[in-house]
Amino acid sequence: MGSLWESLLFPAKKWVAPRRLRRYGNILYNYLKDIKANAKLSLDSSQVEGETKSLRSLEEVEKIIGYNFNNRTLLYQAFTHPSYHRDCVSYERLEYVGDSVLNLLITKEQFALYPDLPPGLLTPLRAANVDTEKFARVAVQHNFHRYIRLETPVLRKQIQAFIDALPKHPLHSHGLLNAPKVLADVVESTVGAVFVDSNYSIDITWEVASDLLKPLITPEMLEKNPVKKLFEICQKHKLKVKLVDLWAEERTYKVYVNNHLRGKGMCREKKEIALNRAANDAYKEVLRRTSQKNVSEELK
Repeated sequence: MGSLWESLLFPAKKWVAPRRLRRYGNILYNYLKDIKANAKLSLDSSQVEGETKSLRSLEEVEKIIGYNFNNRTLLYQAFTHPSYHRDCVSYERLEYVGDSVLNLLITKEQFALYPDLPPGLLTPLRAANVDTEKFARVAVQHNFHRYIRLETPVLRKQIQAFIDALPKHPLHSHGLLNAPKVLADVVESTVGAVFVDSNYSIDITWEVASDLLKPLITPEMLEKNPVKKLFEICQKHKLKVKLVDLWAEERTYKVYVNNHLRGKGMCREKKEIALNRAANDAYKEVLRRTSQKNVSEELK
């Protein structure tokens, strides 16, 4: 064996015959090729087993959404994240379809439910019912996160962090929670899969979607964005607001009211959420102080 490895590793030595080197090289090449083929076969076998298990679990999803697929491959794709494996057909195309269909369905529903509501109020209402957080909540509510096929540990951690934070905001955080987009994507791709599988039936798709999305956010439940609320209350009391963007350096935002620090927000993933959290803190502090002032004036 020593001469074999010497001939392969040190081909420059004159005492190694070229013909012999080629023969040993071919032996090694075929040996490594067999190892790779056996490894691929083993991988494919385990992958097939995993795929079969995934298909069985998707039968549970059909029960959850109340719809039996004619082409279950569509549902299979709807729960496949692009990270699952290199050659997978992911949910991206179905997500694209579902996004458009849900916007149409929510618009149709709200137009019928609120005949006297002007477009200026219908638009934010629709936005709240189709935003990332709303759909992410739907995914958790129906346990969709248990069936998503993905190979990104970071996303798993983000999903769990979102689930843990939900009890603090029962209905909607209005920009304070970092909702993982993958959860919203799966809701959209599932609706997209139903739409395609039902031969593009709006009625059948709405039967499924309306149950999934309950409860829809109503005009009474709709709240303003924290930044807008802060500016409105400060304008009312003639207070000066200054927003300090430190997100690039510290992943934080600070809010000063009349040159006093009144709010600080942090979010490592999204700048907008850091701003909303800082504004919400500042809003609560300004509301507390102005309320105390009004009470003290009434007692005089």
